[in-house]
Amino acid sequence: MKFNNSLISKLFLLTTTLIMLPSLFEISVIKADTIRMMQYNLMYYTTSVPSDCDGSGDYLNNKDSALKAIVHYVQPDVLCVNEIGSQSSYVSRILNNALNTDGINYFANCPLTNFSGGSLANMLYYDSRKLAFDSYFYITTSYRDINAYRLYYKSEELAMGDTVFVTFLIAHLKAGSSSSDASARYTQVEKLMNKLTQIGRADNYILSGDFNLYGSDEASYQYLIHYPNSLYQFYDPIDQEGAWNNNYNYRYIHTQSTHTYSDEGECFASGGMDDRFDFILVSPYIYYGSNGLQAIPNSYKALGQDGNRFNGTIISPSNSSIPVEVGNALYDLSDHLPVIMDMSVDATLGIENNVRNFSFNVVNPIQNNLSIYVNLIQNEMFTFDIYSIEGKLLESFQKMLSAGNNHIEHAFRFPSSFYLLKITDSHHNSITKKLIK
Repeated sequence: MKFNNSLISKLFLLTTTLIMLPSLFEISVIKADTIRMMQYNLMYYTTSVPSDCDGSGDYLNNKDSALKAIVHYVQPDVLCVNEIGSQSSYVSRILNNALNTDGINYFANCPLTNFSGGSLANMLYYDSRKLAFDSYFYITTSYRDINAYRLYYKSEELAMGDTVFVTFLIAHLKAGSSSSDASARYTQVEKLMNKLTQIGRADNYILSGDFNLYGSDEASYQYLIHYPNSLYQFYDPIDQEGAWNNNYNYRYIHTQSTHTYSDEGECFASGGMDDRFDFILVSPYIYYGSNGLQAIPNSYKALGQDGNRFNGTIISPSNSSIPVEVGNALYDLSDHLPVIMDMSVDATLGIENNVRNFSFNVVNPIQNNLSIYVNLIQNEMFTFDIYSIEGKLLESFQKMLSAGNNHIEHAFRFPSSFYLLKITDSHHNSITKKLIK
């Protein structure tokens, strides 16, 4: 899908460029950390369950125990959930009964919204040792809010204003296989994309949730993946387009249902593992790591999905890919599997050699002007070289800079793509950083 796009083909050359163009820059070891996220539909984490379910007694206690076992096993830094009760009491209950337990006290939650109405909502929990909450917004739809939570990484350079921001978008799209259900899902997605382009900040976005999709040919999926503005398109990290529903060829990515039947009074959907409903999609910034955060290849997976579940349960046949207690917890908690993805984070946002006498940062993404900040210890002449992602020199200019902080604005007339900016002092020391427009 994406790999036929001319822009994407260029972006794939980034790694090749780093290897084959040593004259541009030398790569040094950059301190990096990892952020693990988990997306999970908790299936009616509320006592306001449908009439054919029994939400009384130990219903929530059992869910708490199961979620605790799963979270302790996965150890996510970010937990995005669907189908949590739309009252704050349910938000704090998960925090206190499943996350901050057994000596753990660092999980925090984002604000709860329910402006679309209904008994179910979305929520994001995060490890406050590693991440901090910045802001949020929401999109109302005919069914549920789509929530957006912007966090930032607590880097060692935070005191100097250098860190990585990421916005997590959590959606629970309309369920059902009819054409009207698919149309409703498209309307929800359209509202989301309109909001993002209205904000006008192409950035580190992660869109996750229960999308209730039966195949990649559905309009809502295609709209996300092939959005007209390439800076706002979403990428499927596992690149698995196809007719997912009840298709043996996609047994390794099915996330629903963990049960083959539903006992009277239980809420679980039946039918066994035969649908890919749960997703994590990422913006091009995260897919290619151009803004300090990158999805780690092959880290995306549905917990407990070993490919032996087709039209079976998560525990039958025997599942050796996870501990028995985790498999039982997945079976007891929800009719969905959680989806997990790891990301590498680099708060320095750059590729540089070991230069001590100057440093620079550039504002990404670029609009009409290249905005560069240079800090140096003495007056010096600098050369600025702009390269295409293939390593072709597009423009070169020089500036005489003064000791201290310098801010440079330079017209950037090149089309939307990825670029490299190399800055070199008069002693031939250089730093190269990635650009995106």
